[in-house]
Amino acid sequence: MQTYTHDVLILGSGLAGLRAALEVLHVSGGRIDLGIVSKTQLMRAHSVCAEGGTAAVLRTDEGDSLELHAWDTVKGSDFLADQDVVFRFVEAMPKEILRLEHWGIPWSRRPDGRINQRPFGGHSFPRATFAADKTGFFEMQTLYDTIQRYGGFKRYDEWVATRILVKDGTFAGLTAWDLTTGEFALFRAKALIIATGGFCRIYGFTTYSYTVTGDGMAMAYRAGMPLKDMEFVQFHPTGLVPSGILITEAARGEGGYLRNREGRRFMEDYAPKMMELGPRDIVARAEMTEIENGRGFEHPSGLGYVELDLTHLGRERILERLPLIREVAIKFNGIDPIEKPLPVRPAAHYSMGGIHTDIDGKTPVEGIWAAGEAAAVSLHGANRLGTNSTAECLVWGSITGRKAAEHAMHQRTIPDAPVREAEEEQGRLEALLRQRGTENLYDIRSRLRRLMDEKVGVFREEKSLREALDEVRALKARMGSVKLDDKGWVYNTDLVSALELQNMLDLAEVIVLGALERRESRGAHARRDYPKRDDERFLAHTLAYRSDDGPRLEYLPVTITTWKPVERKY
Repeated sequence: MQTYTHDVLILGSGLAGLRAALEVLHVSGGRIDLGIVSKTQLMRAHSVCAEGGTAAVLRTDEGDSLELHAWDTVKGSDFLADQDVVFRFVEAMPKEILRLEHWGIPWSRRPDGRINQRPFGGHSFPRATFAADKTGFFEMQTLYDTIQRYGGFKRYDEWVATRILVKDGTFAGLTAWDLTTGEFALFRAKALIIATGGFCRIYGFTTYSYTVTGDGMAMAYRAGMPLKDMEFVQFHPTGLVPSGILITEAARGEGGYLRNREGRRFMEDYAPKMMELGPRDIVARAEMTEIENGRGFEHPSGLGYVELDLTHLGRERILERLPLIREVAIKFNGIDPIEKPLPVRPAAHYSMGGIHTDIDGKTPVEGIWAAGEAAAVSLHGANRLGTNSTAECLVWGSITGRKAAEHAMHQRTIPDAPVREAEEEQGRLEALLRQRGTENLYDIRSRLRRLMDEKVGVFREEKSLREALDEVRALKARMGSVKLDDKGWVYNTDLVSALELQNMLDLAEVIVLGALERRESRGAHARRDYPKRDDERFLAHTLAYRSDDGPRLEYLPVTITTWKPVERKY
């Protein structure tokens, strides 16, 4: 088996991964050998789909402040964010915006030439820094361009990582498979940064790319790292019906209205002060309430929806500020938002949970850090504010890159190559290819996604969650009888799909069990049978550890430094 050795490995090449790579190269001054492993081509990561903006305090002269950004984030999290993490975040973000500016990103501008910012949900000041409605794409492109100035790194595009190897509590290696040649290899390094993004393709109606299947989280879980707060799944209020394609919150930030079938701006019943710019958990619940009470519309696909009305914004503003969503709406729905409202409903969009880390992004395993959506550094708590995710990728991409580089520069040796474990992993994949059975992989995947849509959605309750948990476990058992038609190794998409489905099923079990045991409503976790927040019992992070009997849950206190929980009103 071929072995590749680097000082630092980064798994994932999205926004967090590229920012981490840039920091590793900068900090080390060329003294570190870096490997970047990704199952996609570099600029095909899901981060390019981020649209609306990146939050940062740039206008203290006009009334914004770090304390205000911190308060908005803590309140938006329904008080489950760790407040020391939040303050570190808001203090770091303005510098990240200016670094991107210096690296050449084309931020949208005010008429006076200053960087422009727009309103976003849950923020009490317009601090969403944006590049039209293609912010993620331009951030990725800028980081990619800047990395080209450095040597000392090697890309492994279209390599599917299959297992993280840990020995005596320390990172020992990573196994991965090259889609383009079929080669299976062992990667060794002194440090690993996991930046593989979220898992929302577990759901059927989602804004996410097909590649976002929680691979890094699942591998970390199986390697012994706990997952944190996985029951908190964000549903974005404006997924385009019927595809689920994201219509950016910037559409409401620019002044768009949400209307029910009576033509009313129904958010005045749910968030009279903030209206359409309430936080996503509140707007998503409001939309589902309208739909379930017969005040929505019904799409020919069977999906209920409400309307997002931009027609009053005018042609010029939509063309300048929202060109991408106009293009998407015309291409996929045949609707020009300049002329007609768009059909939207909540779509699975983001995982507040992820791999448990400390404030530096360090996992409990020596030599492993995690950043971006794959990690749960406890910034977002129970509900993330829009524009805080790309910002988190930048801040903790930078922090983890620096920490991993420093670790690698001080570490003289690389752990022994775990060849036997790597060969076992290769044997596992070979056995999967040889497996005989009658189950269809894609039937199981479709059922998982329908199940999560139907029973683990915006509103949840005991009975449906128990049914979901039983069926997820039944689906896991059915995976033992799956037969793959493609027996080869080169671009075997059957094998990729099987590995992704195993990852999604492991994560689904953790999500559902965490939701079942959290008997309260907080942020994105809304229980019909426990409609109130219960700070006495559940002002705590959920930690899920893998065991032979399924996930084992523990709870960790929330770090509160400044603000005690109060009722959220918008």
